[in-house]
Amino acid sequence: PGALYRPAPVDYDVLQDVATRRTRALMSDDLEIDIDDLSRRMDGAISSLRTEFASLRTGRASGSMLEPIQVEAYGQMTPINQLGTINVPEPRMVVINVWDKAMVGKVEKAIRDSGLGINPQLNGTLVMLPIPELNEQRRRELTKVAAQYAEHARVSMRNVRRDGMDKIKKAKAGGMSEDDQKFWESEVQELTNKYTALVDKALEAKQEEIMQV
Repeated sequence: PGALYRPAPVDYDVLQDVATRRTRALMSDDLEIDIDDLSRRMDGAISSLRTEFASLRTGRASGSMLEPIQVEAYGQMTPINQLGTINVPEPRMVVINVWDKAMVGKVEKAIRDSGLGINPQLNGTLVMLPIPELNEQRRRELTKVAAQYAEHARVSMRNVRRDGMDKIKKAKAGGMSEDDQKFWESEVQELTNKYTALVDKALEAKQEEIMQV
């Protein structure tokens, strides 16, 4: 019997010191440097990257590939995993047991329109998704797409870093000491390094997954 799909926990151990750090703010007149705000913005970029990675279909069945799909249900767009139980009974099969029979057609349509390239098969309230095998050329193309997604995330990190550094420069012009300037620049750079490492780790894992036969 297929095990109930549960999303893999996000590994943020490397950021534990950031997550438990109290809000630090440096005030200079009306200027504020908030490390936690920068951290939240970088965290958002990581979340977006994971969603993009989940949308890349590999040759193996995974409930996570359905995470980006929204279904028009009950007057609003609803994540597909809130409309039924997702199971992976076989290495190349995902099955959704839709709780409301009236939603089966809408779930099917959302999957067909998602761009995943999967043709749903219906059996009562069950929506079965056979996963076609990918050839090596397509796998290599997908690893390049994954690398592009990762680079977009890195660009987002650099933009957040730039904003942080700009605030520090303005605070320095407003009277911040050189020691404080160096301290906050170090904080921003350390945060950027940690989140960039998360991007690299996520990309490596996704490319490995894509190339597995």
